[in-house]
Amino acid sequence: MPTLKLTRRNFLQGCSSAIAAMAGARLTNVAFAQQDDPTDTLIVVFLRGGWDALNVVPPMDGDDRGFYEKARPDIKISDLLPLSDQFGMHPALAPLHGLYQDGRMAVIHAVGLNYDTRSHFDAQEFIELGTPGSKGTTSGWITRHLQGSGVSSILPALSTSGAPSSLLNFVPTVNLNDPADFSQWDNGLAGSQQAALRQMYNGETLLHRAGLRTLESMSIVSPLVEQEYQPSNGASYNDDELSLQLKTVARMIKLDAGLRVATVDYGGWDTHEYETDGNGGYIADLLGNLASGLSNFYLDLDSGYTDRLSVVVISEFGRRLVQNEDYGTDHGHGSVMFTLGGGVNGGQVYGAWPGLHNDQLYDHADLAITTDYRQVLSELLTRRMGETNISNVFPGFSPTPDLGIFRTI
Repeated sequence: MPTLKLTRRNFLQGCSSAIAAMAGARLTNVAFAQQDDPTDTLIVVFLRGGWDALNVVPPMDGDDRGFYEKARPDIKISDLLPLSDQFGMHPALAPLHGLYQDGRMAVIHAVGLNYDTRSHFDAQEFIELGTPGSKGTTSGWITRHLQGSGVSSILPALSTSGAPSSLLNFVPTVNLNDPADFSQWDNGLAGSQQAALRQMYNGETLLHRAGLRTLESMSIVSPLVEQEYQPSNGASYNDDELSLQLKTVARMIKLDAGLRVATVDYGGWDTHEYETDGNGGYIADLLGNLASGLSNFYLDLDSGYTDRLSVVVISEFGRRLVQNEDYGTDHGHGSVMFTLGGGVNGGQVYGAWPGLHNDQLYDHADLAITTDYRQVLSELLTRRMGETNISNVFPGFSPTPDLGIFRTI
């Protein structure tokens, strides 16, 4: 396959037929991204399964270190990478430690969904819908933000792993794991194939609209299939699930086609058994892939894009303080979030630490939550994404004063 450089001009020229088709399909308000768009591109990385916050960012010293080691005699983490006098980072996250030290990454501890559930499905739905306690919401929190902002670019939202609830009912979302997925046309019959399929999906139902949007997305992205992507700055992505998704997102960001939000999933964090063996084991592999993927993603984009990039890493909940009999941890409550980007006041651990004494634990078992996850996202949206109506994005939620995690654009 030839190696060609895909420029913004090439991409926009390749979109011309798709734009004409969109006009005929009654899709209005389509425009290309403005080069001086003052908002960030938001990347939400959801770690499905509930990651063990207390082994990701453990206490380093003091009474809480003693409580932690007593509760986890077989799975405690040593040789920590220092974040502050109080906390350290799992050694498998070493590729991210440099970003933290450079002030481009921040940690928020004792954060999460402040609602009493240990169900993966319920917790993920509540977080992604942005309405804890209610799963009847008809749109996701990202959908409401994008609809309220009036975004009208060619590629406003991208999901690399299906259709997350955070983008529920946002019709322009492109679902794309790999650009090669869009190589569906027979070269000699492409025109007739597309015409036939467009006729099939010429209707007003949700199914018709979804099918038509898929065809439009294929027309837009298909020029990429013939191009071999070359990461910038010596970035080298691994072949694991997360890295391949992040590589696709980086590729789409560089098209300058107006990508505002991308969602990425990375599963496997339900560590009930054999979570770790000293500093290695199951969780170390997961964290190693996470750190490698994110650090290469940031490096790849660190040539004019990271100043307007905000990455959020979130999971549905943390794990219990005390290890179980299978050398793992069960579903807990409080968690930890990471955020990376040019607008992050990094090199700090944010959030009020509740402590690990039995009287300080949630339900006498879990890390308590002192920062609602919506507080972090609200600050990001208002300071970096131009959001002016947080009550629309997170109904019923009233943010407290900003933690200062993000700088205002």
